[in-house]
Amino acid sequence: MPTYEYQCNACSHRFEELQSFSEAPLKKCPACKKKKLERLLGAGAAIIFKGAGFYQTDYRSDSYKSAAAADKPAAQATEKTGTDATKAASDTKDTAGTAKADAGKSTGKKAKP
Repeated sequence: MPTYEYQCNACSHRFEELQSFSEAPLKKCPACKKKKLERLLGAGAAIIFKGAGFYQTDYRSDSYKSAAAADKPAAQATEKTGTDATKAASDTKDTAGTAKADAGKSTGKKAKP
């Protein structure tokens, strides 16, 4: 049931009234009892969202969802390759540091960090 806003043209009393759609508009002011009541145009009811959440991606088409699912394995493969490359780079750094230390031992000089 909607809430209607009323204003009296005689005494300027404003109030809201909960009425069904089929009810006739009120005519008599509850404050001054004159028949000068006017129903005002309201801003309308707000939308109430109920549930876990509403996102732009909830309403994607089936073709978009299937294309996104097809791209997902490719993205995971790229992530694995990037992780392997990072590990290989860190192994190279360890090997280079060990080589410098070994070079310093053979000449009798201390290796610079």
